[in-house]
This record gives sequence, structure tokens and C-alpha cells, in this order.
Amino acid sequence: MILVIPAIDIKDGKCIRLIQGKPGTETVYSDDPVEVAKLWRRENAKALHVVDLDGALEGKPKNFDIVKKIVHAVDIPIEFGGGLRTPELAAMALDAGVYRITLGTIAVENPSATADLIKRYGPRRIALSIDVQGDTVYIKGWKEGTPLNPVQLAERTKKLGFERVIYTDISRDGTLSGPDLESITRFAEATHMRITFSGGISCLDDLLRIQALEPHGVDSVIIGKALYENRFACQELWRIAELGPLPQV
Repeated sequence: MILVIPAIDIKDGKCIRLIQGKPGTETVYSDDPVEVAKLWRRENAKALHVVDLDGALEGKPKNFDIVKKIVHAVDIPIEFGGGLRTPELAAMALDAGVYRITLGTIAVENPSATADLIKRYGPRRIALSIDVQGDTVYIKGWKEGTPLNPVQLAERTKKLGFERVIYTDISRDGTLSGPDLESITRFAEATHMRITFSGGISCLDDLLRIQALEPHGVDSVIIGKALYENRFACQELWRIAELGPLPQV
């Protein structure tokens, strides 16, 4: 059954949410991301997705001390991304106890170094971040488009050793407008990878529609604003979504 992963986005040391990743649209939900992580764990989260938004925009992590505190504060896997654009920064995060990192820019710009990282740490600890608007993949904190569409990037980077994709629909991120089922279905059917979906989930019905894609490889979802805006009763959400055996994190 599908795994629900709460999102913790960090900017200027605070837990925030943006709309479509645009600066100036932030809503601050907490001054203490570590306490937010503890809250989601108390609500039965099995994993957390943490993003350093400052790092994503500036090209190297800016809030990693907070990320390390989260790693030590909860007993569940932490998935982390945001500014990991060199092999050294990626290795630093993994060696600090982050369970899995997400790589986007470096996977496009330095595939050789990315392949070396996957060989060193294994594909379960490194996921490909595909951030999509329309049919274009964006990198560098969603600021720069690439000539690749999502399927092209997935096929190219599978050769590097990637097995899991974090697929984010930029146009729906933080909007509570519902997922673009047509696009994610098309991507899943074409790539045959393990997929974590993010973007637009607003209610239990949205979650169940994504869950229907599990036979195509979509085994987990990242949910942010809908949880912070109390669109779900968390315990009920996870009980419904996680009936049966959980997918591998």
C-alpha cells in the first residue's frame, strides 16, 4: 500500500510552504522544524521528506545543521534534498545519517559523478529528483529549464543506477488543486521505476486516486500543505492509506 511522507521545507531556519516554489509566497508554519518532525512522528509518519529551500536556490545546503538535528530527533528515515550539487555535498549528507538524498541538478550536469555516488552508497539511498512544469524538467531550484522531458531524463539516468524517482509537479505544488493524474500515469507507464509523487494532493480522494497507480510503480506520496492546513486527520489518513504491507522506503 502507499506510503504517506510528510514534507518539511526549511527556509531561514523555519518550516514553511511555498506555492509553486515561488519566493514571496511562503507561509510560515513553525519556527522550529525539529519540533515539526517530532510532531509528524507522533502522528505515525514512517518517513519524512526534508528540503533545504535556501540550499536549492543558492546551490549548497544552508540549513543542514537543522537537518542533522531532525535525523537525531526521530527514529524514522529522513529523505533530504536542496543544494546537493557536488559529490562532496551529497556524501556529506549521507555520511551524516540522512537515509536518502534526492539529486536533480547534478544528475543532469554531472552524470559520471552521480553514477559513482550510486555505486558507492547504493540506489536505495539516492533518488532522482524530477521537477516538472508542463513537459519540461527544471533544475537549480526550479529556476532553469532543461531540454529534457521527464521520460527522457528518467531513461537517461536509469543507466546511472537510479531506481527511484521523486516526481514533483511544480505547477501544482502548494496549490491544493489536486494531482495531474494523466501526466503521472503517462510517466509511470513509460519508465517502470519506483515513484514517489508530489504536487497538489489536497484531500483523501486525491490520495486514493494516486494509490490506484500503485501497480504502475507509484508507491509513495509526499504531502505538505494539505497536512499543515489540516485537510486530513493524520492518524485516519495513514490507517486508510497504509492498510497492508508497506512498500520499501
